Amino acid sequence: LWLARDRPGIKPLHYAEVNGELQFGSEIKSFLVEPSFPRSMDLQALDHYCSFLYTPRDRSIFSAVRKLPPAHVLRWRDGVSTIARYWDLPGGERFKGSEREAVEALRHTLAGAVKSHMISDVPLGAFLSGGVDSSAVVALMSQASDTPVRTFSIGFDEASYDELAFARVVASRFGTEHHEFVVRPDALAVIDRLIAHFDEPFGDSSAIPTWYVSEIARRHVTVVLSGDGGDELFGGYERYLPHPRVEAFDRLRVPAKRQLADLALRGWPRRARGRNFLRHVARSAEGRYLDAIGFFRPDEKEELYTRWLADAIGHPDSETRAAANFDSDGDLSWASRMMRFDFRTYLPEDVLTKVDRMSMAHSIESRVPLLDTAVVELAASFPPDFKIKGSRQKHILKESVADLLPASILDRRKQGFGVPVGHWFRGNLREFFADMLLSSRARGRGLFQPKAVERLVTEHVRGRRDHTLRLWLLVVLELWQRQYIDAAVAAHAA
Repeated sequence: LWLARDRPGIKPLHYAEVNGELQFGSEIKSFLVEPSFPRSMDLQALDHYCSFLYTPRDRSIFSAVRKLPPAHVLRWRDGVSTIARYWDLPGGERFKGSEREAVEALRHTLAGAVKSHMISDVPLGAFLSGGVDSSAVVALMSQASDTPVRTFSIGFDEASYDELAFARVVASRFGTEHHEFVVRPDALAVIDRLIAHFDEPFGDSSAIPTWYVSEIARRHVTVVLSGDGGDELFGGYERYLPHPRVEAFDRLRVPAKRQLADLALRGWPRRARGRNFLRHVARSAEGRYLDAIGFFRPDEKEELYTRWLADAIGHPDSETRAAANFDSDGDLSWASRMMRFDFRTYLPEDVLTKVDRMSMAHSIESRVPLLDTAVVELAASFPPDFKIKGSRQKHILKESVADLLPASILDRRKQGFGVPVGHWFRGNLREFFADMLLSSRARGRGLFQPKAVERLVTEHVRGRRDHTLRLWLLVVLELWQRQYIDAAVAAHAA
């Protein structure tokens, strides 16, 4: 028996080896229908979740269930499984043509990918955020379609999170059949349903608007195209740009400056100003990057975790395991290494997981033309200065659709698909969050130090520090345990 998962990890595939049998499915809940299936938590997966908001690419929150990583095959023969990679990003930065030739090649490849992904015998549309990636997909869809493209967008009352104005610009330019929905704090009424569809704790709060945009899309179509993958392929995240203060530190002509920063750090009070900067610059490039994408750092986990949990997790920690994803690209530029790291980790385990679960929850098939193999392999061949030119990110992607999209879309700063959970936490939902995290039920699990959790809640509610994402991570974990652990125990007892 052979199992295989697609190259970038658009679709999930889980498996379990139980009593000499191989079980597999696209959802973890397919294993849990058997009451005797073991539900013990994989504590290293929990540690990874606390670092990055999601469980690792080859494990799940359940010790007995594994994920088949993207671009891998599993062979099951005579009761023994073997796993091997069948594809990887090609050796990078091999493109030998000019930038203009690269732009033309990308435009041609993108157009072909979008057109092939539009083949459907059921109603089809597109998610439209107003960013470059989704706007490019809608533009190319409009060129390939004889009828108006159906587009779907999400907005918020909080202006700093709302992108509807940009989505409307694109919808108007291409005459799409456009649909919108504004997400408000009562959106948290759906959180239990979200958790039920992920099967694992998943701490990316943008799952909420993804749920709603999928819901409104399902009223009109059964297939949608999205712009996911553009940031990882073409350098769209701000963390790919050098930080001015860190650059200034690195330019200092001081021998062993990282070691000196580390020494200074050891005598610095734990929450003193400047401590995080010293800790950050004392690290390797890989360590600094993990800082940029992490949530609870190793030193913060020392305060958060109970002694039992810390001892049970053991070594290596989640950062050490994650850093191994840098190892295969040591001969490439640092910019390319960061993008490839995200392509192998954040993209499949956060972005694609979110879109797949939320769209399938509404019986929608989500297609990802930017992750067509031809597009991925072409993008991987480009040198980093084609992707990030000075401070202009996704340069080559923008150039490839410059004749289609208005300057207001091409030149706007990336906003991301964020959710104003922090505002909600300090507002009407404050008691909901606080009661959830400080309840006797949560304290009794023995995972986290109650005083550490209480400090996070207090600092956030009083506006001293913004702990939005950390608190959301903990809320989701607590709700997941109530659904998947407590409920199973209660059912078994009954």
